[in-house]
Amino acid sequence: MAVLALTLAGCGRREPAPAAIASFTMRERVAALALRQSGFGSISVIPVRFEHSRIAGPFQDDGRTLYCVSARMMGRRFLKGEKAKVVIREETGKLSILEDVEEVCEGHRTEPFKELEALGNVSG
Repeated sequence: MAVLALTLAGCGRREPAPAAIASFTMRERVAALALRQSGFGSISVIPVRFEHSRIAGPFQDDGRTLYCVSARMMGRRFLKGEKAKVVIREETGKLSILEDVEEVCEGHRTEPFKELEALGNVSG
């Protein structure tokens, strides 16, 4: 009886299963991985907003397929933005973060990264 009461009250409702990774584009997967990094506010207790997000890639560097992601975050500092950057490596469909390789991003053409802003600026 208690289970029925909880279910009717909405407390026992299950969330829908997450979509399979294969249904996301590579850019959406790159955005999701970037947003899980502390530099992009993943552990911030204050909500952040992303502006002017940019992505370079995919491009080859020493046989590696890389993406460079940057964004301006607003919200953690009063009237001041923070610049977040990350380099992501793709290897056989798997994504990983590269450390201390900012110089590989220099000189590559960037374009707006709407997928990061769409995922990062979700109202909730």
